[in-house]
Amino acid sequence: MEIQRALKQFLEYLEIEKGRSLKTVRNYKHYINRFIIFGNLKHTKDINAETVRSFRLYLNRQPGQKSQGQSSGTMKKRTQNYHLIALRVFLKYLMKQGISVYSPDHIELAKTGDRHVDHLESHELSRLFDAAEKHPRNYALLHMLFSTGLRLSELCSLNRDIDLNQDELSIRGKGEKIRIVFLSKETKDAVRKYLSSRTDIDEALFIQEGPSRVKREENNESLRLSPRSVERIVKQMALEAGISKRVTPHTIRHSFATDLLRNGADIRSVQMMLGHSNIATTQIYTHITDKQLRDIHKKFHNKNNE
Repeated sequence: MEIQRALKQFLEYLEIEKGRSLKTVRNYKHYINRFIIFGNLKHTKDINAETVRSFRLYLNRQPGQKSQGQSSGTMKKRTQNYHLIALRVFLKYLMKQGISVYSPDHIELAKTGDRHVDHLESHELSRLFDAAEKHPRNYALLHMLFSTGLRLSELCSLNRDIDLNQDELSIRGKGEKIRIVFLSKETKDAVRKYLSSRTDIDEALFIQEGPSRVKREENNESLRLSPRSVERIVKQMALEAGISKRVTPHTIRHSFATDLLRNGADIRSVQMMLGHSNIATTQIYTHITDKQLRDIHKKFHNKNNE
């Protein structure tokens, strides 16, 4: 089968039948097209052990992302794996369509080290909230992130018509899947205070402030905060709180999961609250609690023999 036609059908399948987001579909297209262009492939039958092996070698020799003008060595193993995972899913799709192709089972992922998860300790979270308290929007935004563990895109999509008389909220997350997240009393109080200060009629829960808001209102544009704006707000609040480490909305999501696990939540429950489709994704957080377990072992184990 002509490979570009097969790719087009595959991407349509991801979007329509699997309900993947447009961003996910674009990523798959990018990774697979990179493989096709590298191998100068014309037909699905051109995918074989040699083209895959050569592509893996090519990826492993690519420079990493640039940071402050400097390349960070070679491409990360995790990024290389994104390409390989996309290729495996593509091949599995083709097999389901009855097309004879190179077996995806022959494509092994590169080994990666344990993923490092940045999170905030309780005293850092307290400083963060204290720094934001004089900004009603930012205070409500930070509380919403920490109470729910929302992804950045999920936070930005929230509308102001949420029912603050309820302790829970339905969220449409990745793959259009619905899950329930929970609102603490502090979060509901902070959101109520923020909304009471609003004089606009924009439907978004969190909106622009300052000069950017004025310009948008003049042009009759939506005032909804963009993901980039939320990242800037979180970064600024962390600076005002005197937190030296890099803090992002995802750092707060990590902190949400870490807080639950440290306080006794089971990993399956955390998986559901985070909206992870695979438990393996949630298990990155168990490394954070390992130190706590070691400390407990050291404090309580074999004390009678000392």
